[in-house]
Amino acid sequence: MTARHSKTARKDHRVSLFTRSRQLPGTTGGEAEADGGGATGEDVTEEVVAEAGAAETAQAAETSEAGDSARPGWFGWRRRYPRTARGVSVGTTVLAGLLVLVVLLSPARLDRMNLTAFLRLPVEAIVLAAVLLVLPPKVRRIAAVFFGAFIGLLTLLKLMDMGFRQTMARPFDLVFDWIMLGNATDWLRESFGRTGEVLAIAGVIILFIAVLVLCTLAVVRLTNVMSRHRPRAVLTTLVLGTVWVTCFNLGVQFGGVAIATKGYTGFIANRVQNVRNGLGDAEVFEKQSSVDAFAATPPDQLLTGLRGKDVLFTFIESYGRVAIDDPAMAPEMDATLKKGDATLKAAGFASRSGWLRSPVTGAGSWMAHSTFLSGLWVKNQQRYLNLTSSDRATLTSYFQKTGDWRTVGIVPGVRKSWPEGKYFGLDHIYDSTHLGYKGPYFSWTPVPDQFSLEAFQKLEHGKKNRDPIMAEIILASSHNPWSPIAHTIDWNDLGDGSVFEQIKKEGTNPTEVWKSQDRVRTEYRKAIQYSMDSLTQWMQRYGDENTVLVFLGDHQPVPTVTKGSTSRDVPITIVAKDPKVLDRVDDWNWTDGLKPADNAPEWGMDKFRDRFMTAFAK
Repeated sequence: MTARHSKTARKDHRVSLFTRSRQLPGTTGGEAEADGGGATGEDVTEEVVAEAGAAETAQAAETSEAGDSARPGWFGWRRRYPRTARGVSVGTTVLAGLLVLVVLLSPARLDRMNLTAFLRLPVEAIVLAAVLLVLPPKVRRIAAVFFGAFIGLLTLLKLMDMGFRQTMARPFDLVFDWIMLGNATDWLRESFGRTGEVLAIAGVIILFIAVLVLCTLAVVRLTNVMSRHRPRAVLTTLVLGTVWVTCFNLGVQFGGVAIATKGYTGFIANRVQNVRNGLGDAEVFEKQSSVDAFAATPPDQLLTGLRGKDVLFTFIESYGRVAIDDPAMAPEMDATLKKGDATLKAAGFASRSGWLRSPVTGAGSWMAHSTFLSGLWVKNQQRYLNLTSSDRATLTSYFQKTGDWRTVGIVPGVRKSWPEGKYFGLDHIYDSTHLGYKGPYFSWTPVPDQFSLEAFQKLEHGKKNRDPIMAEIILASSHNPWSPIAHTIDWNDLGDGSVFEQIKKEGTNPTEVWKSQDRVRTEYRKAIQYSMDSLTQWMQRYGDENTVLVFLGDHQPVPTVTKGSTSRDVPITIVAKDPKVLDRVDDWNWTDGLKPADNAPEWGMDKFRDRFMTAFAK
């Protein structure tokens, strides 16, 4: 056998190993080969190979189709509906771009949220696009995630600013305000119940997570689109950069708003500066605390002009200038103040009124109270904590220092341990659980003002053969959310407070009231009127020639009520029957009566302590 024949035989043998001859029914291979009309072995082999190839092709197609349906990215839906998928893809990219523009252009306060605020060109978007385009692919992907998360965090800070501006008329303080979040949850629980608190907190958490995730995904998607269309993206970025520089240099405006904006640049710069100031604030406050004009004054020379008098420092929650000046509230408040004047004059009392500027607005009553009593500007929680852990004397502790007054606190808003009470020099503190009240809460307010004052009369003021009293009294019925509101009843019917059950049922639901700004303002005004009526009636009923009442608001209400007013003024009034008391403050030039004139003197709340002690030290 030749070599060629040997190779051919081996080849045929290999073919026979991977192919099988298909025999026709009723025949053998030999018969088929002998018959001229039958298929030869070679023909059968080719046919089988062809059929096997077709089967393999069909199987591959099925496998490919199954693979498409199992692929990520809508599980093959994009291949089945390419036009719709492209529309969705383009729409998602547009939404991502709009989201980034909205978060970059949104002002940090709701009162500036209008259409013109979004008709601007943010330099941050242009710079961000330029940076991402010059980075290499791997670094670009990481940078996109970082920038997206960073924009999300800044957006969350804007949302915090919006919330704080709506309640305290100022932005969120990154150094001092974290502790305020706990106070906010307490207010939610006490105003809207445990369910309302949980739902609100859950909603905030979900919102914050959604903002972070969506901002990150939006920047990543836009980065991918720019990468796929790099030449066009570079050209667009250059054009927008040129437009921004031109508009900025020419001061181009639309509707009074600059087209070229540095929104986040200024926003971040202000935040950095605020943090730096906050970190150094403790040292500044400590130096201020060390200066006290009365620290070395002997006890027997303190407050000599008030010896033998009962002195009551009374705070009316949220009683701000807006209650007197706002045209929508002024007529009703004027009537209430005139009625109070007439009530006090009929009982032999006279009064003088002026203005104080509070360090806070909307909330943070304790900071206003401590400012008034300490003579220091307590503008944040850290200052409050530093103050109450120091040995700085307060107006109330100076009364205690003389040894001639029993000092007490009527603080119905306190529901738990209040160690700061000792700092303020109070011999005894009556909180919400020690006033004998068995009636219902009025939203946040644990005890109605009228009952608190009557409890003070029974527990302290009405006792016989007692020492003179210096009392700090907090009237909390006018605390946000001002609904439902109690109303004054016959003092003899107060009992243990159960009578207020029916009064509360007749009141308004805070969730309904807060759906309308006008209703909120109306309920606020009614709450202030109730507090004022309770106080003037108590003075008429129980006050005498040895009673000296100093009452004031602690801060302005929330911006929903003030309608964006920047004033932090609160009214303050001194009431006394003994003319010698008011003679000592004649040089203050305060207004006669319960309503301070528009041009009455305005002092910082931290100035009152020293002026008061000076007036009554002779």
